[in-house]
Amino acid sequence: MDNTVEERLLGSEAEVPTDLKRRIWVESKLIWRIASPSILSRVTAFGMIVVTQVFLGHVSELDLAAYALVQSVLLRFVNGILLGMSSATETLCGQAFGAGQYHMMGIYLQRSWIVNVVTATIMVPFFIFTTPLFRLLGETEAISVASEEISLWFIPIFYSFVFAFTIQMYLQAQLKNSIIGWLSSFSFILHILLSWIFVIILDLGVAGAMGAFNIACWLSIVGEFVYIFGGWCPNTWKGFSTAAFIDLWPVVKLSISSGVMLCLELWYNAILVLLAGYMTNATVSISAFSICLNIVAWEFMIVRVSNEIGKGNAKAAKFSIKVILCTSITIGVIFWALFLAFGNKISYWFTSDEEVAEAVSSLSTLLAFSVLLNSVQPVLTGVAVGAGLQGIVAIVNICCYYVVGVPIGILLAYVADLEVQGLWIGLLCGVLMQTTVLSFIIWRTNWDDEVKKASERLNRWYLDSPEETN
Repeated sequence: MDNTVEERLLGSEAEVPTDLKRRIWVESKLIWRIASPSILSRVTAFGMIVVTQVFLGHVSELDLAAYALVQSVLLRFVNGILLGMSSATETLCGQAFGAGQYHMMGIYLQRSWIVNVVTATIMVPFFIFTTPLFRLLGETEAISVASEEISLWFIPIFYSFVFAFTIQMYLQAQLKNSIIGWLSSFSFILHILLSWIFVIILDLGVAGAMGAFNIACWLSIVGEFVYIFGGWCPNTWKGFSTAAFIDLWPVVKLSISSGVMLCLELWYNAILVLLAGYMTNATVSISAFSICLNIVAWEFMIVRVSNEIGKGNAKAAKFSIKVILCTSITIGVIFWALFLAFGNKISYWFTSDEEVAEAVSSLSTLLAFSVLLNSVQPVLTGVAVGAGLQGIVAIVNICCYYVVGVPIGILLAYVADLEVQGLWIGLLCGVLMQTTVLSFIIWRTNWDDEVKKASERLNRWYLDSPEETN
């Protein structure tokens, strides 16, 4: 990495290149150095969910539908809460690193662990009483009963999310997340191997598929602990501290606003999966809709706004947004074209059931446009997280998803009799409206004001490092 990039990453006052091509080149190098390991981590982490779905799809159609329901509703519910609350770690660590308050990053990480472990424990009953919960929601008896065995296997998995999400954001803020990419890639390969051995060779069915999932998830977490505690983050990790229990309430408030923002987005998909369960052929509808959601969720992009805001660099933050948007849209257009050309063949990767595969294929065109739209929306959400605008985005999500998207999906699915296609059109309408509103909000945002707010927040929560105290 050249000196200019290194200096900007470390928050120096080095002069930023004035030539536009040079600025774009430097910004792109920064983005991809940060983004590549994170993209790899998210793709492989979500890939483990999809791989498990693939192996269960070849066990039985009922197990596939039960897994799809638990994963798309309950796991997405908890995942939304934990990922959203962990985005507070991204905001605080990113801004602390930009401001040079390195030792505070380890304290913020520990505070996030405390808050998220308590939150995850509150969620456990949902996975213990899955059958009566799905009966109450009106799902079929067979799927409700089959889902209970699968849901219990998910409890250790979502506890691993507590550490996976927060550690990734902690390391990403200081440009040390390459280790996450390596660990997640190794875990993903191991997961495929274990799934094949447990399900295909040993014929362990659901227990084999979910057991492989658990082993792979926790293996990467152990590796991350070794990396942090082993001395590879000397400036930001000073050991466990009682300071982690101080000023928890501000972290809780920021975590809650972050959690609500992301939950409203992820629950939107979960509600539509539930609605698919009320259709004539519930098993096929749930499986097809879940497969399509998982394909769309594989596309991901991040933005490094929080570091520039922490350094007091509003101009660089705005330039970063422009570069990452252009990059992400370009990628989205490529995938949009690929899905238009080959979308009807993708379904056979996930299931050998012809009826489910045909249902997925019928959504291939809508799926292509979802991928295109998804190349913009995550970037805008990432900008909001970096700037600490989670509360505003939560309100936008309520209006766009639940006032617009869900009602349109219900009308088209049940009144216009479009079934799964109708639900997906409703989903698209909600995401399109959210993207439009967020684009307007970010365009109107005064980034100089956001820099001032970030500085005030960091100074208010600042604690002396052990070296400064001594």
